Amino acid sequence: MTTSTHILRRRRFLPLFVTQLFNAFNDNLYKTAMVLFVVYSIYNSEAEEAMFSAVASGVFIVPFFVLSALAGQLADMRDKARIIRIVKGCEIGIMLVGAAGLLIAWQDVECATGAGAACLTAPPPLLAQSAIPLLLAALFAMGVHSTFLGPIKYAILPQHLHSDEVLAGTGLVEAGTYLAILFGTILAGWIPVEVAAAVVVGIAVLGFITAQFVPPAPPQGDSNELDFPLLGPLGRSGHGKATKAAAFLPTLVADQLVSMFKLVRSTTHDRRVFLAIMAISFFWTIGAVLFIQFPPLAKNVLTASKEVASLFLVIFSVGVAIGSVSVNALLKGTVSARFSPLSVIVMALFVLAFYLVCRAWTPAPGDALMDVGQFMGQPLAIALLFCLLGIAVAGGMFVVPLYAFLTTFVPKTQTARTIAANNIVNSGAMVAGAVLAMGLSAAEVAIADQLLLSAAMCLVSSWLGKKLYDAEKAAPAG
Repeated sequence: MTTSTHILRRRRFLPLFVTQLFNAFNDNLYKTAMVLFVVYSIYNSEAEEAMFSAVASGVFIVPFFVLSALAGQLADMRDKARIIRIVKGCEIGIMLVGAAGLLIAWQDVECATGAGAACLTAPPPLLAQSAIPLLLAALFAMGVHSTFLGPIKYAILPQHLHSDEVLAGTGLVEAGTYLAILFGTILAGWIPVEVAAAVVVGIAVLGFITAQFVPPAPPQGDSNELDFPLLGPLGRSGHGKATKAAAFLPTLVADQLVSMFKLVRSTTHDRRVFLAIMAISFFWTIGAVLFIQFPPLAKNVLTASKEVASLFLVIFSVGVAIGSVSVNALLKGTVSARFSPLSVIVMALFVLAFYLVCRAWTPAPGDALMDVGQFMGQPLAIALLFCLLGIAVAGGMFVVPLYAFLTTFVPKTQTARTIAANNIVNSGAMVAGAVLAMGLSAAEVAIADQLLLSAAMCLVSSWLGKKLYDAEKAAPAG
């Protein structure tokens, strides 16, 4: 029996694994259904579609940057299993708001296009105008939800798994996450948006149920005070009057930035951990930019339907899952960045090949959009999907060992904070990537040409991976 199949049979891992599957599935079902519906049914401009895709990505990422310090401290100071249950309970309310936004937007579009049955219950004009704000508000709240869950899903592993099981557990969580992304993305592209609204609420309830079975994971240290500047000054502001809170605002912002800087700086005690965080950040910047580009690229460059856009995201998710599991087999359970530099160079080559195929693509005539069958009948379709799969497999092989660094080479009392520091740097890098993508769209740089940005960032990630491997070899044994 392999290590992976062994831990999947144990309560110390299985409930967490299933809860994370539901979380990743729901995140991506909601995000993808929302973005595809807006891109394909509301906007009709490549620039506007790319801008909305970038804004949606930024809205989801911002909470990671702002709240990761608090999330990491809570995860280290409180029972991680209890936090999981609280967060999953909140997800039910968040998804009710998101479902309402999807239904309002759907009814408004159906009525505008003359679908009679939907018009009978179409929302009034002011309510219809609130659809996109509701959608983005729920997306922001899901970002908050994932911010608090993020440090736990990796930090809890060394607490529940043996040392020789951590890499396998990390690979399973990463691979499972991407398989859940796969199914969530498939569903988002193929089911009607009104059905997606019901499904996201149901999955939130299932995730809350499975969270009840995660074994306790009490704090490993003695600290019981939160060092989070937003809580201190506001908590001491008398009766919490708005004027007093406003007076603290400049100080709060400065203190929050200092707190985040201190948290990130605390990771520099081990050069391997710090370099792993830097390399992961550039990887997720590349992933964020690619995900921003996929829907408008599919619609405007490849003249393909939303089902094809969903297929792109599916192929990407499958590839990362394959890479995540493959690298564990290659490394034989050893935590090492040995294959990371080469993996991301291969990823860059596949991105360039993907770009060249897009440039050579023959669009459909007129305003027609190809369905999956028509798309697969195109001469370059297989080459395009193969390039996309190669990007993802290489990316998965690059990133999984780096996450294992974050939980292996720090004390167990600091694992959640290390993951939180990683999330801060990751989210800052992804926001920067989203802003850059928005700027390129505003400057009217063709969406296909923006793929070159992702290829260039792969070179930076490879350099960081090489630095990490050098630090790994230089570290004392044991």
